[in-house]
Amino acid sequence: MTKMQIEFVPFIDEGARRFIVDGVDNYNIAATGLPDYYPVNFALRGECGDVLGGLLAQLWGGWLHVSYLWVAEAARGAGHGSRLLGDAEAYARARRAVGATLETHSFQARPFYERLGYEVFGTLEGYPRGHAKFFLKKAFV
Repeated sequence: MTKMQIEFVPFIDEGARRFIVDGVDNYNIAATGLPDYYPVNFALRGECGDVLGGLLAQLWGGWLHVSYLWVAEAARGAGHGSRLLGDAEAYARARRAVGATLETHSFQARPFYERLGYEVFGTLEGYPRGHAKFFLKKAFV
């Protein structure tokens, strides 16, 4: 092999990012025999089509994993976050998912998720310093 180097790339190009993600995904599929993978993304748009929030997730291994859920300050308080999460859960259920998982920090939305039926199954104290990261799940029964 030729000499290789590691470089710090704070804003990696989409092709390189996709190569890395696909590598992990393909390995996981080969190791488990579970090939069904679905991106689960929803956008909240205003009257002019501007993005005011959304949900980014994936469905694999029978579980919905929510990576990001965010609603702009101007659109909060109207149930959009609950609707985004509900739509993602409905999509996952239609594909026979058994549950959903996500993470949140102590300064974010733990009570919101708990009101929607999520329960904490793990806590990482001190991430970031002075706070905690919570790992939550919800069974689809």
